[in-house]
Amino acid sequence: MLRDRGRIRFSEDVGLWRREQLEQGIIEIAVDGAIGIRAISLAGFHADPADRLIVATALDGHRLVTADERILSWAGRLSRLRATE
Repeated sequence: MLRDRGRIRFSEDVGLWRREQLEQGIIEIAVDGAIGIRAISLAGFHADPADRLIVATALDGHRLVTADERILSWAGRLSRLRATE
């Protein structure tokens, strides 16, 4: 969907990109109940449920790489890195 809307660009097959990322050490993290509870408890964070799940997952000791300005500007304690092109 993000690709179709022009919000993210892939010059290759998304499945191939995913496999390459996993081979380079990116770790996929499953969303569980604890992350869901943390997502609804984020103080001062905007209402987008997907962003809440992303941030709540990262708060479990992971660094989030994002270009999302709303996430980057959130005042909460979150290890984050600004993604650039």
